[in-house]
Amino acid sequence: MNDLALNDRAWAIADDMVARAAELRIAVTTLPSGARVLDAGIHADGGLAAGLALARLCVADLASISFTSLLIGETSYAGVLVRTDHPAVACMASQYAGWAIQVGKYFAMASGPLRAHARVEKELFEKLGYAETATRGVLVLEGRSLPDDAVVAHIAARANLPPAAITLAIAPTASLAAGVQVVARILETGLHKMESLGFDVRRVVSGIGTAPLPPVAKDDLHAIGRTNDCVLYGGQARFTVRASDDELEDLAAKLPASASSDYGTPFVETFARYGGDFYKIDKLLFSPGEVWLSSATSGRTFHGGRVDPGVLHRSLFADP
Repeated sequence: MNDLALNDRAWAIADDMVARAAELRIAVTTLPSGARVLDAGIHADGGLAAGLALARLCVADLASISFTSLLIGETSYAGVLVRTDHPAVACMASQYAGWAIQVGKYFAMASGPLRAHARVEKELFEKLGYAETATRGVLVLEGRSLPDDAVVAHIAARANLPPAAITLAIAPTASLAAGVQVVARILETGLHKMESLGFDVRRVVSGIGTAPLPPVAKDDLHAIGRTNDCVLYGGQARFTVRASDDELEDLAAKLPASASSDYGTPFVETFARYGGDFYKIDKLLFSPGEVWLSSATSGRTFHGGRVDPGVLHRSLFADP
């Protein structure tokens, strides 16, 4: 794949966020090392606009992300609309939260284009056939604590970049901003499941999808539940794929979240059923609730899955 300068794209968005910090209700800090940290929900208020900016950082502006209204069952929801003509690069090489950052007691999952430069996830990037050499880079962290220079040093060493060439943006899951950027992964979850099923995501030509926005939850665990449920029970995705009809018919049956044996209850209940062990949950659960796969060669479209208005409403509006 061509080098699409993901980090330069994201750096321009970060510069714009800094210039609009008061408007976006974010806090900007330059650490002693020179690294830049954008707080979109830990000490700063953040908000919907900050969440949209975080989502744009995650995909390095290779996807269009906007707010929309959705009707799921008989309930109207605010939602996000995501579309891209570069699904493998925008969603998997950039947006996917595949880099676990752990330094001492600090932990956060990292998304964003610096992953395509550092390529810590070696096996994934070999499958994608994508790499770029950047002079500066951006990561989006989902975590409860602001990163310090020890965290920056860890990232800088693995990326072989000076700390001053790194921008980190962060929001906790239980925040308005993170709620937006997480459900904006509606296409990424579908692509990640395709990859888990052994399908080459480079064959996906384009994608467009929607997911409802969750209300802010009282804590990060319930926020993880609500954001997941927005995708699992309210998410709809449409992909155009270079594949035969037989391949797409089979994929459409396996791709939706409803193909998982763990489908059917709010995520927090599923999590509790497994004793709080995330890794016991069926990894093939995490995907849009409903999908359409259109062949770029035959023109036929295959449908799979369903949204579940009842489980979605229970998750978002029952006591958190």
